Amino acid sequence: MQTQITVEREDTVATVTLNNPEKMNVLTLAMWRDLGTAMSALSADDTLRCIVLRGAGHKAFAAGADIREFATARSNKDEAREYAQVTSHTMEAIAQCRHPVVAMIHGACVGGGLEIASLCDIRICGESSRFGAPIGQLGLTMSYDELGAVIALAGRAVALEMLLEGRIYSAQEAYAKGLVSRVVADDAVETETLATARRVSRGAPFVARWHKAAARRLADPAPPGAAEIETSFDCFDTEDFRIGVAAFEAKTKPVFKGR
Repeated sequence: MQTQITVEREDTVATVTLNNPEKMNVLTLAMWRDLGTAMSALSADDTLRCIVLRGAGHKAFAAGADIREFATARSNKDEAREYAQVTSHTMEAIAQCRHPVVAMIHGACVGGGLEIASLCDIRICGESSRFGAPIGQLGLTMSYDELGAVIALAGRAVALEMLLEGRIYSAQEAYAKGLVSRVVADDAVETETLATARRVSRGAPFVARWHKAAARRLADPAPPGAAEIETSFDCFDTEDFRIGVAAFEAKTKPVFKGR
């Protein structure tokens, strides 16, 4: 079966697409697995500087899980546990990705789609996008990993309101609740997201990766140790630091080399 996760690349930006547009990019178990594989491989690629994660078409980023798979992949507790091992591995691959990840959100972003978007670093959506996690209406719970991603993004109160009510939020309400970073006109989502990715990719890659890793580390209540703090000074030994300072003094734009 052809994969429904595609990867394209333009210079230092890779675009990963959830490619199931006929079904609003609902997430099959195979898609979850392939997405994790793709994100892990991209994370290891030092020539990349940014990743765009999107759904195919303009109707949905991802409209949750493929419920038709429940009869064969999640029909009981044992099957659900195995399914969750795959989704948890993929969520970890997205969260731990070394490169900045920007979500391009058209249309519906619910359930598993919202969970995936929550793990991205920047989320840009259109004015008609909608968000939510009405899984309570299926008699299902979010896993700890899934709930943790939403809480880390928008807080406990928002996560519980969303799950307990099962209500779908508009783009503006999602923005107000911290679920998205930016709302633009529907026909500007792709342009704005790709422009954002290019801005990110023009920065020094070591700096972007360090800031991303440090922000994740600071979510841990235990303070960083001396060795971790020491890494914040590593940038001063990079060629990109010298390039950046020289460009500032010359009033030109720096062209970082990633070393």
